[in-house]
Amino acid sequence: MALGFETSGGSGGSSGRIVFSVSGAPLDVLKIRLQLQVHALPDPSSTYSLVSQIQRGTLGTFRSILRNEGVTAFWKGNVPAELLYITYGSIQFSTYRLTNQILQPFTLPNVVGSFVSGAVAGAAATTLTYPLDLLRTRFAAQGPDKIYTSLRSSIREIARDEGLVGFFQGLGAGVGQIVPYMGLFFSAYETLRPSLTDLALPFGSGDATAGVLAGVFAKTGVFPLDLIRKRLQVQGPTRGRYAGGLIPVYSKSVWGTGKAIVLAEGWGGLYRGLSVGIFKSAPASAITMWTYERTLKVMKEWESRE
Repeated sequence: MALGFETSGGSGGSSGRIVFSVSGAPLDVLKIRLQLQVHALPDPSSTYSLVSQIQRGTLGTFRSILRNEGVTAFWKGNVPAELLYITYGSIQFSTYRLTNQILQPFTLPNVVGSFVSGAVAGAAATTLTYPLDLLRTRFAAQGPDKIYTSLRSSIREIARDEGLVGFFQGLGAGVGQIVPYMGLFFSAYETLRPSLTDLALPFGSGDATAGVLAGVFAKTGVFPLDLIRKRLQVQGPTRGRYAGGLIPVYSKSVWGTGKAIVLAEGWGGLYRGLSVGIFKSAPASAITMWTYERTLKVMKEWESRE
């Protein structure tokens, strides 16, 4: 039986994410640690002296993790992250291609169709894989004081202490972030790819270049929601054990949390860790889209022979 295009897309998306996930893990841990720092930007020393593991800036945070936790700390949360990348990529690209096929009879403009398909794919993938994302964040955020000793124990303790809803804290921000992100990403990608393909760049790197540019554009646009999501994911009974116990109790609403961050840290507080996020997402987008297009091409050729 021939593989459907939606299955082909899912395989390509997962392959691209797996290729980058292990090497990108240190950047992910660093970004999460930066996003959870709560000192006011005009006065970073306001919390710096309270907890030795809280450092100012990217380099200081990197040094602190390396000194206090060792190099292996940069791969904390890698197991749920791997599971997340595999399942998220499959759902995302399968849903994207399926939605594209459903929308074809409506003859929508290419950019509009790409935006809608990307948004639907992002919402579906985010919702279905969100517990893995929350687990990845909590493992990456824990310092020398281990909160969870294993993936199994983390699932058991969250279920016991927080219930099923505990696995979905911050989901509103997650969907609120990923819907415009995927919409913006795929719209930009589909707009840029034809022009870059015409340039006949070596090794098919036009797809990768389009992925980089689309990733930077989309990531910058929705980064505040990503930060809010991370702050909400560590709420609950264990909140006081992250980031030196300095993370405040936030409203469960996205708007309320964002407002509290701006009041305490200024508008720049919503963009803490942005440079690391872009540095991670740009090559990830390039590898993902390059691998996706190559895998999709191979599978289409396979289908044509059957």
